[in-house]
Amino acid sequence: MAKFLGRRLLYLLPVLLAVTLLTFLVASLLPGDLATTILGDQATPEKVAALRAEMGLDLPIWQRYGIWLWGVLHGDLGRSFRTGETVWAAVTARLPVSLELMVIGVVLSLVIAIPLAILCAVKSGTALDRFFTGLAFGKLSLPNYMVAILLIYLFAVELNWLPATGWVPFAEDPLANLRSFILPAVTLAFAEWPVLMRVLRSDMIATLQEDYIAMAKAKGLRPARILLVHALKPSSLTLVTVAGINIGRLIGGALIVETIFALPGIGRLLVGAIYARDFIILQGVVLFVAAGFVVVNFIVDMLYAVLDPRIRHGRA
Repeated sequence: MAKFLGRRLLYLLPVLLAVTLLTFLVASLLPGDLATTILGDQATPEKVAALRAEMGLDLPIWQRYGIWLWGVLHGDLGRSFRTGETVWAAVTARLPVSLELMVIGVVLSLVIAIPLAILCAVKSGTALDRFFTGLAFGKLSLPNYMVAILLIYLFAVELNWLPATGWVPFAEDPLANLRSFILPAVTLAFAEWPVLMRVLRSDMIATLQEDYIAMAKAKGLRPARILLVHALKPSSLTLVTVAGINIGRLIGGALIVETIFALPGIGRLLVGAIYARDFIILQGVVLFVAAGFVVVNFIVDMLYAVLDPRIRHGRA
């Protein structure tokens, strides 16, 4: 297991380096001049040239990348020219909100997807299976923002059961905090469960036709044990893969959801940086999100080894 972990870490380092390079290039190639944006109405050719020299913007791009990467490796992601807040402070202050939203959304999507996938696999080809697979296919056509608006109208405006906006810190009031996350998390879960359910259903149908499942039935094992122990675990590899890949889509969905529900998370920070042309915050947030996506997929690789021991021994 240690050798498998070491190999994966060696693969992770060049990927993270490529992420930093692409992040810096994307931010550097954006239209507009950062020095002119910072100076605003006071921008004169002399002041712009002086500020560009002070910030190193007159250096070659490879040299600027090296200086920026050296700062990143030492925990210095830059500082917002609007608020003076460091990128690290801005991200860490808003990260718990985004993480809580995504964790609740993923848990809800799995709670919906896994039981439905098992039910549809067991009842494969029946009217019940066709109903839920058709429902999942129809749900894929609904974008996040439409689901969010429908949920707000139904549960916040008409029924007045849940708040549409207004985030409350967990330490201040745990119950109010969870209430403020219900509608945003359900919005994310609605986008995720159809894909997860359809993938797991397909794998479960194939697994239930394997010889060892027939052997387990012949031994008289309980159906619940056969489904949850002998069939679900080997069928979860594709589910874990898709869940890891969908983290990127989940982050994009969280950006929209945080804006609609006025949650002070990473998504709103990114949108605010784009509108304010705060390239330093934008560059730091994009790097943080991209690195987080890479790390999550590294964790998914580790889960493969847990689900199937043959993978960590190179015999999958």
